[in-house]
Amino acid sequence: MKHIKFLLIGIFFGIVLFKSEAVSWYRIFEMFKFQSFHMYGVIGSAVATGITLMLIAKSKSLKNIKGSVISVPLKDKGLTRYIIGGFIFGLGWALSGACPGPMYILLGAGQFSILIVIAFALLGTFIYGLLKDKLPH
Repeated sequence: MKHIKFLLIGIFFGIVLFKSEAVSWYRIFEMFKFQSFHMYGVIGSAVATGITLMLIAKSKSLKNIKGSVISVPLKDKGLTRYIIGGFIFGLGWALSGACPGPMYILLGAGQFSILIVIAFALLGTFIYGLLKDKLPH
């Protein structure tokens, strides 16, 4: 019962993404074909909001739910793995028309064909869990 606020925030976030058409396959298709600015505007405004909120959190030394100060950890210099991972993520997004969050929003909206995508996403996560010790990190 103490985590109900997170469920409510998730539901609200899902409604906002659905109403803004950020989970629409047609909008995503337009984005990957560079035919519409809509999705770039949604993603750009999300990035700008995230940067603004992180700057506010840093300036006020806000703490997270565990009580530690909110900060962004420094990343290593290995750019290649991010490029490969981004390519795989983008390929999956382009082929399925949905990234991980919107998959569940589409399911909630009654798009039951997304269950195939969710099943393969879970399978891919399971396979990664089996192979992660053998992969270069």
